[in-house]
Amino acid sequence: MNNRRSFIVGIRSIKLSLREKFFLKKYKPWGVILFSRNIRTIDQTIKLTKSIKKIFNDPKYPILIDQEGGRVNRLRNIISFDFFTSEFFGDKFVKDFKEFNLIYKLFIDKTSYLLKLMGININTSPVLDLRVKNSSNIIGDRSFSKNPKIVSKIGDYCIEHFHKNGIGTVIKHIPGHGLAKVDSHYYTPKINKKINYLIKKDFVPFKKKKAFFAMTAHIVFSKIDNQHTVTHSKILIDLIRKKIGFKNILISDDLSMKSLKGDLKTNTIKAFKAGCNIVLHCNGKFDEMLIIGKNSPLINRFISKKTSQFYKILS
Repeated sequence: MNNRRSFIVGIRSIKLSLREKFFLKKYKPWGVILFSRNIRTIDQTIKLTKSIKKIFNDPKYPILIDQEGGRVNRLRNIISFDFFTSEFFGDKFVKDFKEFNLIYKLFIDKTSYLLKLMGININTSPVLDLRVKNSSNIIGDRSFSKNPKIVSKIGDYCIEHFHKNGIGTVIKHIPGHGLAKVDSHYYTPKINKKINYLIKKDFVPFKKKKAFFAMTAHIVFSKIDNQHTVTHSKILIDLIRKKIGFKNILISDDLSMKSLKGDLKTNTIKAFKAGCNIVLHCNGKFDEMLIIGKNSPLINRFISKKTSQFYKILS
């Protein structure tokens, strides 16, 4: 494991190309993330994940997916989860906890079964951002609630049940994307709330979480660090570590998103300097993958130790 590099990469299609195989062998990313473009059928996905794990000779090699349910459903070519938004589960939690308990567990169990069957072992879920009125719809019904305590409780439940099923979780978008007025895929959101407000509201759901991984928000909290998004901010990553208390692997959100204004090489280096442990690159564009691979360091002792802890839940 120690010769791997501190990045996660996406691939282009339903099977590895020759140059992607070469890339994975040469640059040895810590993990690979799959999207709908990579998943056509269950059998095809099993072949794909086996071919990736074979390169690393590691049956537990990290393969990630964004499988939240609702509109973020990377399994849409196989099954529809459109109805099962986080908002749906948040409403159930409030109105009928017994029913919530039953349906949400069933949802996680079935999602986990499908992911494991296809060779995927990390789900970039739960979304712990608050539902905020008049904010960008990029979060919207992906949030469980506007109430930080409800979001936190459902988040704990989600993490616990995925872990019991042998699937790692990634809490996102730390320390909170809910107040963003614009979509960070295209613009840089700036949040002007004071730190005392954020500590009582948006940061609350991320505290005391047992997820092995967290994903940073490409957001500027101008009252804390006016110059940098969280992904590039030593100040905010220090806050994530100390005030919020997240002690495990910190992954950047996708470095190809337009919220980050520098070139890809600069954005990669800055993320590591700020304190991200692993960087994420999703679009599968080969020239961009090369830049990420060349500028990502070998994994350190901390990542190696935390990865070993994650491997222990995999059955």
